[in-house]
Amino acid sequence: MIKFTIITLFREAIEPYLKTSMMWKAVDKGLAEFEFVNLREFGLGPHKSVDDTPYGGGDGMLLRCEPVFAAIEFVKAKDPEAKVILPTPVGMTWNQELAREFAFHSGPCPAGTNARAAALRNAPNQNANSHYIILCPHYEGYDERILAIVDYNISLGKYVLTGGELPALIIIDSVVRLIPGVLGGETSAEIESFSNGDNLEYPQYTRPEDFRGMKVPEVLLSGNHGEIAKWREEHSGTSLL
Repeated sequence: MIKFTIITLFREAIEPYLKTSMMWKAVDKGLAEFEFVNLREFGLGPHKSVDDTPYGGGDGMLLRCEPVFAAIEFVKAKDPEAKVILPTPVGMTWNQELAREFAFHSGPCPAGTNARAAALRNAPNQNANSHYIILCPHYEGYDERILAIVDYNISLGKYVLTGGELPALIIIDSVVRLIPGVLGGETSAEIESFSNGDNLEYPQYTRPEDFRGMKVPEVLLSGNHGEIAKWREEHSGTSLL
């Protein structure tokens, strides 16, 4: 089983998604577990403050070290082996290969990723329970010293979001869906885009055979599995429209 503990100020932004579709199915089948920790509970002073202005000046507010360390240490007191993930623009770029590394804990780190990915080689084996803590930053950013307690810095790409809640959902979804038994078919997660490097899936069709003059390719209706496989290979990564 894989467990995600999400440390956030905005649980309501994440929880509904994790209670629907495949994420709910993973929990229902005992394949995944999600829990939340409210960062505000570890805030300072009567107002439970979690942020402050940056030294040196500048706009915005930064997450302070004290509440973040306290929240992570609270979780780690129950599970010292839990690994901490921080969504941040300076992290290694998230991709399908890294999602598989987190889901299965096996094989070498994918070529071309940040050197921090090497730490994944030391993850527990595939049959062990795994626990990841995702810290959702907010405001202008976070005190740089928070990185001292982080195991994996993850970037979703060259853009900036308001907070870490959306990246947390993307990381969780892309990992959990790979766990055997979550998706419907046995090969659902094997034959799809990015399942093998930069490959893209072939065009797919369903009923009706003819929709407003746009017809399903005849080979897909032929029942000839050899020709269908050949057609799919030839058209991987393309669109016929």
